[in-house]
Amino acid sequence: MVSVISFWNADKPLAVLSFYASHPQSYYHLGIPNPDYPGVARFFRQLAVPDALHVHFTGAGGDITTGKYNDGSHENRLLFAQRLADGMKRAWETGKRETISDKNVVWTTEPVGLPPDPAKSRNNEYEQRYNAGKQIDLGCLAMGNTRILFMPGELFVEYQLAAKKMRPDLFVALAAYGDGVRVIYLPQ
Repeated sequence: MVSVISFWNADKPLAVLSFYASHPQSYYHLGIPNPDYPGVARFFRQLAVPDALHVHFTGAGGDITTGKYNDGSHENRLLFAQRLADGMKRAWETGKRETISDKNVVWTTEPVGLPPDPAKSRNNEYEQRYNAGKQIDLGCLAMGNTRILFMPGELFVEYQLAAKKMRPDLFVALAAYGDGVRVIYLPQ
């Protein structure tokens, strides 16, 4: 499911944030940077709503892929992008507006030290930081009845489900890959 948060000035859209819980790659090792299908979908939405800045976040999809249709073919990238753009469009069209002010917009952080799983040790950047005693800030942007959690690593969908279970009264979105950390293996 695609989540969209948009910011408006009266009837003019200013910015659109989209969140999608799926691993953001359809094929690999091209040797050149590319936005893959989420970037193409974001571009389609930019064309549809050109006055707003569009920013896409990979959500809690570290363990979710585009599924059985992801056979690595170049042709499927466009298909995935079109499907994601359609989900973004539907989320945009069904969104509820909420007035916010500086009184109900709050940014908070919580420093945490998440111990890596020694059985999966790779001596990566995160493990080096953790072993040096450095913590990672988990961020939360609260805007009225909306929360955006910014977390490190490739988040699994269970993080999204847990966040929603903890706050069923709120609209909750997760943004992965925060703090420059790619993967964190927690002990089982």
